[in-house]
Amino acid sequence: MKTHRKLFFTLLIASTTGIIHAQNVFNDPAVNEEQRLDDLIARMTLDEKVDALGNNTQVPRLGIQASGSVEGLHGIVLGGPTYGDRANTPTTGFPQAYGLGETWDTDLLHRVATYISTENRYLFQNAKYRKSGLIMWTPNVDLGRDPRWGRTEECYGEDAFLTSRLAVAFIKGIQGDHPKYWRNASLMKHFLSNSNEYGRTFSSSNYSDKLFREYYAYPFYKGVTEGGSQALMTAYNAYNGTPCIMHPVLRNIVMKEWGLNGTLLTDGGAFRLLLSDHKRFDNDRAAAAAACIKAGITKFLDEYKDAVYEALHRKLISVEDIEKAIRGNLRISLKLGLLDHAEDNPYAAIGVTDTVAPWSKPETKALVREATLKSVVLLKNKDHLLPLDRHKIKKIAVIGQRATEVLQDWYAGKPFYTVNVLDAIREEAGSDIEVRYVKTNRMDSARTVAAWADVAIVCVGNHPTCDAGWEQAPVISEGKEAVDRQSLQLDQEDLLLQVAQTNPNTIGVLISSFPYAINRANQTVPALLHLTQCSQELGHAVSDVIFGHYNPAGRLTQTWVKNITDLPHMMDYDITHGRTYMYFKEKPLYPFGYGLSYTRFNYSGTTLNDRVIERGDTLRVCFNLKNSGNMDGDEVVQLYVSARKHTDKDPIKQLKAFQRISLRKGETKKVELTVPYTELQVWDEKQNRFILPNKEMTLEIGASSSDIRLRTTFRTEE
Repeated sequence: MKTHRKLFFTLLIASTTGIIHAQNVFNDPAVNEEQRLDDLIARMTLDEKVDALGNNTQVPRLGIQASGSVEGLHGIVLGGPTYGDRANTPTTGFPQAYGLGETWDTDLLHRVATYISTENRYLFQNAKYRKSGLIMWTPNVDLGRDPRWGRTEECYGEDAFLTSRLAVAFIKGIQGDHPKYWRNASLMKHFLSNSNEYGRTFSSSNYSDKLFREYYAYPFYKGVTEGGSQALMTAYNAYNGTPCIMHPVLRNIVMKEWGLNGTLLTDGGAFRLLLSDHKRFDNDRAAAAAACIKAGITKFLDEYKDAVYEALHRKLISVEDIEKAIRGNLRISLKLGLLDHAEDNPYAAIGVTDTVAPWSKPETKALVREATLKSVVLLKNKDHLLPLDRHKIKKIAVIGQRATEVLQDWYAGKPFYTVNVLDAIREEAGSDIEVRYVKTNRMDSARTVAAWADVAIVCVGNHPTCDAGWEQAPVISEGKEAVDRQSLQLDQEDLLLQVAQTNPNTIGVLISSFPYAINRANQTVPALLHLTQCSQELGHAVSDVIFGHYNPAGRLTQTWVKNITDLPHMMDYDITHGRTYMYFKEKPLYPFGYGLSYTRFNYSGTTLNDRVIERGDTLRVCFNLKNSGNMDGDEVVQLYVSARKHTDKDPIKQLKAFQRISLRKGETKKVELTVPYTELQVWDEKQNRFILPNKEMTLEIGASSSDIRLRTTFRTEE
């Protein structure tokens, strides 16, 4: 058996690289990692070393296969709006990252990432495909500080703590749990504070060291130190006046302090933009390349070689500088198993011995459906209109263009299949219920069909690519990469209002990549749901929730404001000036953490393990949670803390723990939430370190940031 296994791995490597290596030190999995890298770098020529500063670290002469790279925020991008129709490359489409965030479910994100990562390995190694790359550019842990940001769809929301927990789970799912090898490498983006599209190639995001540590850099920090990611993509913008591509924090904090020893990658075209848009180095490309490498950059995405060779010639950098840089890139290839033929690499067999396409399996369909269902947020449910009782309904009107579409964004692939809302409603209706569809309200057709129907389901929302070319957005309330939103008004809100005026049983389904100020719809439409774009099971999720096959429990990850004038200046990155639930002082349309259920939950009996938390301690909070309604369901319990006496610079409150919990109707569970002392620390700019403040703290537990059910106090002491 062992002989057969060894033969299999030998043939596998031969088939994927075309070369069977002699056993060099760098090929030997029994040798120390650092010795292997020493040996490999010593064998490389100068040209090969310079090549390794690019995005493809193959070394053909030494038989080292290219790792390649691919986008993977909510599925593998090997087709779709960005890359066109690529033959024979179906992939699995999950909800947008924003929607995955609205699940508030770390276990689910781990499972979703595990699946995406496995599918990616399959496409990379299966003989029929041989596509994709093993470095996955995911997750995007930029923070959604402003709902006008065009790439809001790519983030997990506005909160640093929530984003960090979801990101850690996703990273671990991408990379796998083997002690030696990774299934894929997870590359986080975009470092740092990249949340404006207009002007991103030259603008500067300015804020304090305190916000750097506690907010903007925090998810990246956790992604490296806890999630295990060893790769970051830098942002186009500057941070406090210095372009991120050459900022000292790359080496001084990310590498030296956090311990990242892998890849620091420039974004596409960022090296060129350093001169053209940031106006640095007087068009001296060699000096620019040297500055990037000295700062910590290990990979360039645009043309760099001539500049690097000139920098070497002028002694702006040394060969040793290049060797230090590429060491991290090659380390990732080592972790991916591309430097050896080890029999103990469990990921080398994916797509080779298991040749059933993962996207065709029923368990894949079930996972996508689960993820989409868990992302659905019930925004309003007046008089318990939902869930519908199909036995009391004979006629359903489905209205709106979004009902017949499953749209994909810039970072989506080409799904194996899709189910839209109209098809899912018709599937549910069967032969017992008549379903009629109209696209718009031309000639009052929407009102006409709404008057005919027992129930009207109106599907509205944005187009993820704005249905237009690069940097174009015909509808000013829509956004995407390179385009920020100029309005928060839903252009299809009037359709919702007209239908609701005609039919009192109107359900609004908002399929959108970001928040809208739907104030009139919230007042008028009796039932409202929110979910994001892109899931191939989008239609089934809507139908399952509407007809009560699933009890929604998604929660908002951003503050939905009532008016665009409630937002600070777009380029003001100091969130203490009124951004996010932590500092927003107006009354929101929907608060952070908000979402309704078809059942009720009661909270009671709070106990703490200690009333004084010191360095090294963990705060443990216990309480009872009861499903007191008539339907099984999930509750997302949320724990917030705040200083009892705080200034305007202190947060109103901060999320410090959460958990999604399933309870059968009538069931009670004892819930324990833990908060390590490190999550209660604050950055002291005078001491340049985290400290545990000597403060009286308020602890709140509830169903959202504004729906607090339990409250108590404790104290922190350094």
